Amino acid sequence: MTDRDPAATRSGRAAGAVLGAAVGDALGAPYEFGPAGALTARFPSGGVELVAGGGWERGEATDDTQMAVLVAESLLEKGELDRPDVLTSGHPWDLAAGIHFNSTLRAAGNGSLMRAATSAVAFAHAGREATMDAARRIAALTHGDRAAWEGTAIFHELVRLALAGADPLAELPDVLAAVDPDHRERYATVLAPDWHPDRATEPNGAVWPCLGSAVWALRSTDGFERALTAAVDLGGDTDTVAAVTGGLAGARYGLAAIPPRWTEPLHVPLPGSGGRVLRAPDLLRLAERLAR
Repeated sequence: MTDRDPAATRSGRAAGAVLGAAVGDALGAPYEFGPAGALTARFPSGGVELVAGGGWERGEATDDTQMAVLVAESLLEKGELDRPDVLTSGHPWDLAAGIHFNSTLRAAGNGSLMRAATSAVAFAHAGREATMDAARRIAALTHGDRAAWEGTAIFHELVRLALAGADPLAELPDVLAAVDPDHRERYATVLAPDWHPDRATEPNGAVWPCLGSAVWALRSTDGFERALTAAVDLGGDTDTVAAVTGGLAGARYGLAAIPPRWTEPLHVPLPGSGGRVLRAPDLLRLAERLAR
């Protein structure tokens, strides 16, 4: 990973995290559940573009970004984490994760990671303990397995470090020390410098390899565009892996590193909102408010 860009401001990195996650989501969506290497096979000479496919329009973000926006708007409206307001299933917040687990028998998916870029920016000012605790509480709304809580907490903290201008990967040993002991070893494995997504023991729709793949993409490349290309080329749950990568890479490299050809077609339709669609300028304003 390249040295920190001294020209990137904290506000630029916050905007990069929010917009980067949305761009990654839209970039990866057409390749979801496809084979590895599909993105570079389509653009063998580089110059990767956002395309339509898989039922998505060109530049259309998925539910990953939709949920991130709704969490952000709740945080801004309420001025705090209001768990009943964030939760839209209609179940009480303290029962929702158990109901989800009982109905799906899955609780360690990457669903809490996919929506975490906005909350990571919102809580970054509060320090390590508070931002990781907020991540756990938001993840617990829908995921009953603590593995999802801890993965989201790690993501929050890596974004916080990047916004402060630190190298988040260099700080990983200290971040892992703050992870619940029952889950620390598994995260230490997938976040280790020598780990590769080929070594994953679950599909990247699970929280461990999803976060591990995003960190690998950041570590093994030297810029925003290359990191997201590497993430999508892994195949599988491409929109979410790229959204998580985009949040980390955007926080690391800043808004200026995101290609304008990717932000121009970006749009986020919000269901149940009377046809409201957010575009890149709307997300930038959202990021600015969150960072304050």
